[in-house]
Amino acid sequence: MDAQRKKGILEVCVLAVLKKGPSYGYMIIREMEHCIDISESTLYPILKRLEQNGSLKTYRQEYNGRLRKYYQLTPEGQEKIDRFLGEWEELRQMYHFIEQQNQMTQQIPADPAEEESGL
Repeated sequence: MDAQRKKGILEVCVLAVLKKGPSYGYMIIREMEHCIDISESTLYPILKRLEQNGSLKTYRQEYNGRLRKYYQLTPEGQEKIDRFLGEWEELRQMYHFIEQQNQMTQQIPADPAEEESGL
């Protein structure tokens, strides 16, 4: 998959996890592992980018004597999810169009001259 497209989809996946409520890095990875394998080195830059663009906010809370950083969805993050879902239908239609065109071209000879000469 194209790296930029994948990055955008991963961002929305992270936001979707946070829709259920605030969470922290390790738990976000655990929530996502059933659909995609994501490492900490991939997740944390995404979280930082989402925080910088206002899609999520952070806070720290003590857990077992340590401060844990939590991430929480913002209204801007919800808007990003909504835009993605709205665009998805359009992308699905484009995918089906490309798929149909590809199937049609597989039935057509690669060189129209070959068909005319009977080769």
